[in-house]
Amino acid sequence: MNVERTSCNRISRTLILGCAALLILTACEKKPEVKAPPPPAEVNAITVTPQTIPVETSFVAQVESTHQVEIVARVNGFLEKILYTEGDLVQQGQNMFLMDQKPFIAQVEAMKGALASSQAQLWTAQANLNRIRPLAKLDAASKSDLDNAIGLAQSAEAEVHQARARLDQAELDLSYTVIKSPVTGVSGEAKVREGAYLNIGPGSHLSYVAQLDPVWVNFSVSQNQLAQSRTEIDAGRMLPPPDQEYTVQVYLTDGSPYPHIGKVSFIDPTFNRETGTFLVKAELPNPDTLLRPGMFVKAILGGAKRPNALTVPQRAVQQASNGHVVFVVNSESKIEVRPVMVGAWVGDDWVIENGLKAKEQVVTDGFMRLAPGMPVKVVTAPVTESKETAPSQAAKK
Repeated sequence: MNVERTSCNRISRTLILGCAALLILTACEKKPEVKAPPPPAEVNAITVTPQTIPVETSFVAQVESTHQVEIVARVNGFLEKILYTEGDLVQQGQNMFLMDQKPFIAQVEAMKGALASSQAQLWTAQANLNRIRPLAKLDAASKSDLDNAIGLAQSAEAEVHQARARLDQAELDLSYTVIKSPVTGVSGEAKVREGAYLNIGPGSHLSYVAQLDPVWVNFSVSQNQLAQSRTEIDAGRMLPPPDQEYTVQVYLTDGSPYPHIGKVSFIDPTFNRETGTFLVKAELPNPDTLLRPGMFVKAILGGAKRPNALTVPQRAVQQASNGHVVFVVNSESKIEVRPVMVGAWVGDDWVIENGLKAKEQVVTDGFMRLAPGMPVKVVTAPVTESKETAPSQAAKK
């Protein structure tokens, strides 16, 4: 009995140890929990849509008066007085310089006397002719006497004409001693002072007057720019303005826009051989005289348009080591880094010349946490608005 009881106890202990071992093994073989993959990153993107945009080009330009007149002496004589304030605005017909008039007044008086003398001679010759003509009809005077009387009367009449012309010239010379402004504009510095002797011809330059309203804004277009524009127009990628009326927006040196828009009024038909450029002039109203001759400004040439252009916000374009890139959300909702060729600025956007297609989605922010092939979720995908009336940012460049 003791033997059987001992055997049963051993069997019970063995069973208990086996169950415990089985429980431990079962606990060790429990599989770890599998974590769910992270959700796709949310990004903001825009849908690229073709649109018509303005074509604008920036130039460094210089202001020029549309009518600048050099003030010169037209008679010889001494300068007596300067009658204007140098640098001020002068009106058309305003007196600027006064020469010594005494010699010219004396010349006028002398010519008046010469005219009176010749008129007296004409009166005498005419009276003599009137006496001889009836006597010649009665054969009381010879034909020779009549011919002499007629000749003397005609000669006296010619002398009167010459004397009157000399008087007119003397009076004209006297008027030239008061030198007036031929136009309304800003005056220049006086190159001579009171007491100087003025000569006609070289050295007669006294000052200048420059008309300020309107003014010209001049800039130069290179041969390459002209050729590129013609290529774009011929290919239909750029549309010129109606009647070739290109506009010019001017920006002052502080970056502020000039309040008046000008139009191109002159294009030089020939290139400058030294610079390889041709001159373009735009005429602008200048009622407040903000623009002065010689000032440098920035001119934005506009009027042309580019149809079917693709644009993206400037913040969407990143600078890479080999150029510009954008982050595109492809058809699998994954990030694709796309190299692009950028063009001009329009408003706050870049024009994309190459690298994008219509209806593609371009990420606009959050680039630091993105990588090629990363799945993303577009939370906003607005269509880009038309830039046809957007203000140009070419002046910032």
